[in-house]
Amino acid sequence: MILALGLLACADPVAPVPPGTMTVLQEQQAAWVRNFNPLLSTGGARWPTSAGIYEPLLIYNRATGEFVPWLASSYRWTDPARVLEFTVRPDVRWSDGQPFTADDVAWTLNLLKRFPALDAAGLWTFVQSVEAPDAHTVQITFTRAYSPGLALVAHQPIVPRHVWEAVADPVAFANPDPVGTGPFTEIVRFDPQVWELGKNPYYWQPGVPAVDTLRFPAVASNDQALLALIDGEVDWAGSFVPAIARTYVSRDPEHRGYWFPAVSDTVFLYPQTTAAPLNDARVRKALSLAIDRDLLVKVAMHDYAVPSHPSALSDGYRSWRVEPPSDTWVRQDPQAAAALLDEAGYKIGADGHRHGLDGAPLELPILCPAGWSDWVRAAQTIGHDLDAIGIHAPLQGLDFGTWFDRVSRGDFALTLGWSVSGPTPYAFYRGLLGSGTVKPVGEPAPSNWQRYSSPAADALLTRFEATDDTAEQHALSASLQAVFADEAPAIPLFPTPAWGEYNTTRITGFPTAEDPYATLSPNTVPDALFVLTRVRPRSAN
Repeated sequence: MILALGLLACADPVAPVPPGTMTVLQEQQAAWVRNFNPLLSTGGARWPTSAGIYEPLLIYNRATGEFVPWLASSYRWTDPARVLEFTVRPDVRWSDGQPFTADDVAWTLNLLKRFPALDAAGLWTFVQSVEAPDAHTVQITFTRAYSPGLALVAHQPIVPRHVWEAVADPVAFANPDPVGTGPFTEIVRFDPQVWELGKNPYYWQPGVPAVDTLRFPAVASNDQALLALIDGEVDWAGSFVPAIARTYVSRDPEHRGYWFPAVSDTVFLYPQTTAAPLNDARVRKALSLAIDRDLLVKVAMHDYAVPSHPSALSDGYRSWRVEPPSDTWVRQDPQAAAALLDEAGYKIGADGHRHGLDGAPLELPILCPAGWSDWVRAAQTIGHDLDAIGIHAPLQGLDFGTWFDRVSRGDFALTLGWSVSGPTPYAFYRGLLGSGTVKPVGEPAPSNWQRYSSPAADALLTRFEATDDTAEQHALSASLQAVFADEAPAIPLFPTPAWGEYNTTRITGFPTAEDPYATLSPNTVPDALFVLTRVRPRSAN
């Protein structure tokens, strides 16, 4: 571990860090790749490309539960839940000095139609047309009443037409020298081990950003991230840190802190549901019943998380959750698990292992990013529990890029993974159950990695789309929770805390539980823009 810290320190010959520079740990990569394409649907672009270099029209603030105007100064439905109109700000310029207009917004959204691989949210599944009737107005007409369309359009990063219309293949475009509207747009330095991002000279918010440069050292694992935090090299991070009060805060309690509210997405054990045995809901429920979630959150999460609610909804959706019967499938009951497997035809053999319908021993490897120590421990704990019911589930640790590619293409048996979130549970359940999110195995998918669709859920989602009545949406959410519990498309483990750590020795202004203007975590995008536009060097106080 000392060697790892030494390697991190030696990766950057520039020391000390200049005043006004904020060092951020958000991604875990052994070496940086120069990619700043904010439209990529399956990741790969450097943080903060989609919310820092580029920006959305509005930001849904998870900490306050409200939409905040950003590139758009306002919005309205001109035809309830069907025609959405945005007014864009008149005083915004791109980082090359060119004016930002409604035409950029309309052109970006229409680009997603021309290149469906960029349409991560499936916007054009619901949109009929996008027009810019004047320089400050964008009008989106949906094919039918579609109230969740607000969040889909509001969070879409907008790119400059005058740059991107010359790009022949925007799907393959790495965008190495980005032109954006965000607070940080200038690539000051880019090396495999360290890169730096400087201010946008034309940023539209007066006096913002106060920080001059963002600095990103490459780290490949949670352990390296922890060592960099402990050594005081990092100002802002979104890492899992075991025993954080002792290992991190106690070394300098005046300047170091953290905030881990459980408002983020839910971590699932995703089964590949297109083939046996995981195409059988009884098998999926049996896997869930085998897992000791109390032990899981203790061993893997150091009790920062709690076992998943049976609805799989995190605390960010507390008001939407319906309390189910006490006897649910999201609990540990090895005997019930064994009974379901027996019923499904997967019997214990003389060798002590369960066998498939073809007679072969059941083996379901669990994929996991190798450097994510909390997830690695979770996968190991789950593997032990599955072994206890006769299923061999070895851990397969992969580097993040390889893991994400395989998972997004459906090339796995079991994998840990995050989930989709939004202002309501609509996007969450659509990403778990909706047929509109299902991609063929082998084709990258931004959600629904398990490739599951539910006709019952589709009907409820369609009704949800057609109303903006809050009471009706809550009733439909309750029905979606029941479908989720019945069909078990994925196995909820625990809600992810919104990991966030700060060190105010050099930089101040971070959100805290006492000043919750946003979540502290840099992992919550585009919410991280609130932080990037509020932090400032200590010398500026």
